[in-house]
Amino acid sequence: MSRKIIKLAFCFSLMMGPLAFAQDDAAAATPKVEKTTLMQMIKQGGWSMYPLGLFSFGMIFFIVQNGLTLREKILLRPDLMPDFVKLMKEKKLLEAHSLCKENETLFTYVFAAGLERCSTSGSIDFGKVKEAIEEASTEQVTQYMKAIDYLSIIGATAPMLGLLGTVSGMIKAFQTIGSKGMGKPQELAGNIGEALVTTATGLIIAIPCMLAYYYFRNNFIKSTATLGRNIGALLDTLESGELPMGFEHMGSGKKAKKAPKAATE
Repeated sequence: MSRKIIKLAFCFSLMMGPLAFAQDDAAAATPKVEKTTLMQMIKQGGWSMYPLGLFSFGMIFFIVQNGLTLREKILLRPDLMPDFVKLMKEKKLLEAHSLCKENETLFTYVFAAGLERCSTSGSIDFGKVKEAIEEASTEQVTQYMKAIDYLSIIGATAPMLGLLGTVSGMIKAFQTIGSKGMGKPQELAGNIGEALVTTATGLIIAIPCMLAYYYFRNNFIKSTATLGRNIGALLDTLESGELPMGFEHMGSGKKAKKAPKAATE
C-alpha cells in the first residue's frame, strides 16, 4: 500500500513540476501591478471629486441628524401621554400648555397650538382647535421633511455629477488621442481612469442616500399618522371626559389586559 502511495506521489510531482516552472516563468514575464491607494484614486478623479466629497460629508451629516431627531420616542413623547390624558380629563388646559412648552418636540408643539385656541372659561370651539392643529402640523412636517429631502437631493445629484466627471475624462482621453495618438497609453489610461472613478464615486454616494431617504421618510409618515391619532384621542377626552376605546391603559397608567378566552368565545 505504501509503495502505491509513493508511486502516485512521484507521478503527481512529475506532472506538477512543469506546471510550477511554467507559472514561475509566467510570473517572471508578467510585470508587477502596483495597487492604487485611496488618495491616488481621489486625485485621479479630477475636479469632480471635490463636490462629490462635499456630498459625502453632507450624506453622513443628514443621516446622523435624521437618525437622532426622527425617533418616535423623541417626536411623539409617548411617556407624556398619561399626563396629558389626566390633564384633559380634569380640563386643566393651562397646565397642559405649560407641559407642552417644557417639552418641545413635534407632538407637544402641535398640541400646544391647539390648546392656544381653547378658552379656560367658557365653551371650547373644537373646530378652531382642529384648524390650529392642522396648521401647526403642516408647518412642523415641512420643517422636519427638509432634512429628509436633502438626502433625496444628494442621491439624485451625485450620479449626475459623477457622469459629468465621466464626460470630462472621456473628452480629455479623445483630446490625448487626437494630439499624441496612441503612443502614450499611460496618459490615455489616466483620462479613462478619471471617467470611471467619478462614476463609481457618484453611485457609492447615491445608493446609501436613497436607501436612507426612503427609510426615514416612511418612518416619519408613520409617526405623523400616530401623532394625529394621539391628538384626536386627547381632544375627544377633553370634550367627553372619557378616553376612546384603545387608549384606556393611558388613563390608568397600566396596560389593558386581554380578555380571558372563555369570555371571548
